Amino acid sequence: MTFNIQVAVDSADPHKQADWWAETLGWIVEPTDQEFVSDMIARGYASDEDTIIHNGVRVWKPGAAICPGSESGERGRRRILFQAVPEPKTTKNRVHWDVDLAGEDKDEARARLEARGAKFLHDGREGPHIWYAMADPEGNEFCIS
Repeated sequence: MTFNIQVAVDSADPHKQADWWAETLGWIVEPTDQEFVSDMIARGYASDEDTIIHNGVRVWKPGAAICPGSESGERGRRRILFQAVPEPKTTKNRVHWDVDLAGEDKDEARARLEARGAKFLHDGREGPHIWYAMADPEGNEFCIS
């Protein structure tokens, strides 16, 4: 038997992080079922304080997830969940992700990411393979190659 996983990322602002990473990867922010949210509030399982308005839509306050658009709603989809935590990031990540640019120019991708709030950390090399280590707007490390 095999299992699927999702990656969960602690975030100061999970909705902004989800927006940033969805744009970076060409994925989508998973839509929030507005009827479900309203029903949960009406039935007492949640309150208005459990939600916020983000990009004009009521969403769950504690988190947001992204996935490839073609997999939206599918069980076992690739998924990154950004969840709110009260404390700031303080040290290097023990896990990071590598973004395969599918042949796109690394320098152009780096410039676009920096223009959107990413920070260049250093370049890396292993034999002929070269990559850039970056940090997203909240300081989470990732690599592009």
